[in-house]
Amino acid sequence: MEFKVGKSVFFLEEGDLTLQETEAIVNAANSRLAGGGGVDGAIHRAGGPAIMEESRKIGGCPTGQAVITTGGNLKAKYVIHTVGPIYQGGSQGEARLLASAYHESLTLAHKKGIRSLAFPSLSTGAYGYPLEEAARIAVKTVADYLRQHPVFDRVGFVLFGNQAFQTYAQAASKELQSLRK
Repeated sequence: MEFKVGKSVFFLEEGDLTLQETEAIVNAANSRLAGGGGVDGAIHRAGGPAIMEESRKIGGCPTGQAVITTGGNLKAKYVIHTVGPIYQGGSQGEARLLASAYHESLTLAHKKGIRSLAFPSLSTGAYGYPLEEAARIAVKTVADYLRQHPVFDRVGFVLFGNQAFQTYAQAASKELQSLRK
């Protein structure tokens, strides 16, 4: 599914983020950049030890921020590691931190001259963020950034499983209804 947002293609697909041929992919990292399960573990396994070596040198990443490493053995040249919030009921600034994780990832990609970028659904796995709310925040934050910064060719989401894909598709259809390609 694709939409045109400014000069960028905004895409959604169901699949394996580690197989993306975008210039960079985004990792749902933990604050220690220590690897882990889910998307984080899959990226580290597929990318090989070079990602962990650079992550160790960086040392960590606060929630809502982003850092960048090589893509190692991945098709993507870079991995942008961002830390989404652990969901604690929604009253601890989680929405602001989740939006910040997406925004800071885009800002870092922009600064590095990256033209194509693929995100997973941040914070919706082990961190427990409700999928519908997370999808709405993710789609709105990314679309707003693309409208304000027409610097990317292609940015979107590669989602694990049909439920995540359908939830993001609904959020994108609401946010971008007039922009369907």
